[in-house]
Amino acid sequence: MPHLAISEHDALYYEYDAPGDRGRTFVFINALTGNTAMWQAEIAPALRAAGCGTLAYNFRGQADSPFAPGTRLDQDLIVGDLMRLLAAIAPPRPILVGLSIGGLYAAWARLRGAAMDALVLINTLRTPGPRLEWINSAMARAASIGGTRLVMDMYMPLLVNQARSAAIRRDFLTDAPYEGLAPEHGHAVLLANAGSADWSPPWGDVDVPTLVVTGLDDHVFLDLADVRALTALLPQARSVDMADAGHLIPVERPAALTQALLDVAGGLA
Repeated sequence: MPHLAISEHDALYYEYDAPGDRGRTFVFINALTGNTAMWQAEIAPALRAAGCGTLAYNFRGQADSPFAPGTRLDQDLIVGDLMRLLAAIAPPRPILVGLSIGGLYAAWARLRGAAMDALVLINTLRTPGPRLEWINSAMARAASIGGTRLVMDMYMPLLVNQARSAAIRRDFLTDAPYEGLAPEHGHAVLLANAGSADWSPPWGDVDVPTLVVTGLDDHVFLDLADVRALTALLPQARSVDMADAGHLIPVERPAALTQALLDVAGGLA
């Protein structure tokens, strides 16, 4: 199990497959409580079959990425870890692909000087305000009471399209009792620090080709007017809207997302 060691107690779990000759490498940045399995189920294998490389990893606090007690798992640390991983692995011709807040971290990495050929933001763009702050606080509180199971039972039907809701309904709202996350649990620490993320980067300074992928069936985070306004600030942006997908496009529309990623790679000089 490969790890990038950071300190005696801290490390990043990662999964790297180098590209074929002159191929590009897709670097996946998770959502806050995600893991590499979301990318490795269908998308990464399809990209590798097309000759691309893939690099997926888990933040400190996510599965198999340990951290020292008391570590503040905030934006500065996560962006720094991403840049550390890119420097250590040096994936050829990287295209960074971030889901939700993962896209924000990828954008901040570029603004801090990380090298990349392109950027893909999946359901990332949003404007900070009372609504977003409420959602972040409610998720953290729900996790402390009933763990991520309670969070998913509450939010999943609002995050995914109708077909996905029907397909996975049997896996949720079970009779098993909820168990709150201990304050020192990695997901609890990540959720507790999510509220300090800076959702207002200078988007106009993101100087690489950027694909904005939006699931129009996202009933939690999507404000389409905000997405359009923020996309207009990106100097090299183009957009792909998916009407039959919500927030979790990698599991709802993996084939369509894979094709969109290959189109990004194919459109680069």
